[in-house]
Amino acid sequence: MSPDDVQHLLYEKSRLLGVSGLSADMRALLTSRNPAAREAIDLFTFRVAAEIAVMANSLGGFEGLVFTGGIGEHATEIRLQICDRLAWLGVHLDAANAKGQQSIAAPHSRVDVLVVATSEETTIARHCRALLGSKP
Repeated sequence: MSPDDVQHLLYEKSRLLGVSGLSADMRALLTSRNPAAREAIDLFTFRVAAEIAVMANSLGGFEGLVFTGGIGEHATEIRLQICDRLAWLGVHLDAANAKGQQSIAAPHSRVDVLVVATSEETTIARHCRALLGSKP
């Protein structure tokens, strides 16, 4: 494969689309009844939970978990699956997860769990302005 073909494969045909064969959009996968969509979701939540567990191990534990970005902010089922996989670390969700609230940890959770809205466009604009403002 050419470098362009490899780049296209990695950026356009892999990840959720590569596993599901259906879509790279989590919203589409969550509404699909196709078993391949469920497999892509399960792999996604497994990998996210695994990386969080690795970080918790490196840090000697953790006190808070923040979901942000498109999936983190809007996919209640994904947050639930990830936190269910982390229950052994004391991560537990409350019904607030399904209600779109910011603090979604259950009262007995050893870890605070939050949903924080983000604006990537605003952050990019601030960085650009800072860069442009520092030029002579």
